Amino acid sequence: MKKLVIAAAVAASFFGGFAQAEDAKPDNEVSFNVGVVSEYRYRAISQSRLDPALQGGADYVNNPSGFYAGTWLSTIKWTKDAGGSGDIEWDIYAGKKGEIVKDVSYDVGVLSYIYPSNGLNKVAGFADANTTEIYGQIGTGPVYAKYSHSVTNLFGFVNSKNSGYLDLGANIEVPEGYTLGLHVGRQTVKNNGASSYSDWKISINKEFFGVNFGLAALGTNADKKLYVTPAGKFTGKTTLVLSAVKTF
Repeated sequence: MKKLVIAAAVAASFFGGFAQAEDAKPDNEVSFNVGVVSEYRYRAISQSRLDPALQGGADYVNNPSGFYAGTWLSTIKWTKDAGGSGDIEWDIYAGKKGEIVKDVSYDVGVLSYIYPSNGLNKVAGFADANTTEIYGQIGTGPVYAKYSHSVTNLFGFVNSKNSGYLDLGANIEVPEGYTLGLHVGRQTVKNNGASSYSDWKISINKEFFGVNFGLAALGTNADKKLYVTPAGKFTGKTTLVLSAVKTF
């Protein structure tokens, strides 16, 4: 489940000791990303059975309009753990972002999480894993608030259409080129109250040698009897996650 990656780099070059004007952004930009994580967590719940995962995607943005679209994939294990099949998550998304007024941004869109051949609808107590959400975000400076609303059943939960996820956070630039990320979230699972939970994350990121490295501490208060691997390990436990992503 994808965490949206849109490249928007503004470069300033220097020649002969004089700073030149910022390069104008092209109308259309395409970027690609590939990465590896020590564990794939989404909304702080492990999607990879507490194991590492490979990930990658592609993004398009039209700068004049703020329209964007993209796709992203990751290896997963949770659909098999739930009794289904498949080992891939494939996300497809599109939206529009811009400013409401000066220094107040918005981002609205739709995101579909696809689990090819997951077969969970054939497993007792589960619905199909494929999920679509619409979302809206508002932000100012480093602070943002985002709400995602499912227009289908949510990740295999039966009768869970109209579930919601509230995401509050900040991405703060700190000295030496590091970015500090702060996040708290609340996942509400419609008609499945016992599966609702809150999560949190503190992260630090920096680019080295053209690769963005991250370290995140995160956890949840999810039910330890519901969010478990087949071996009984709690998939929402507090942990550290390492990541390395190359965008080009």
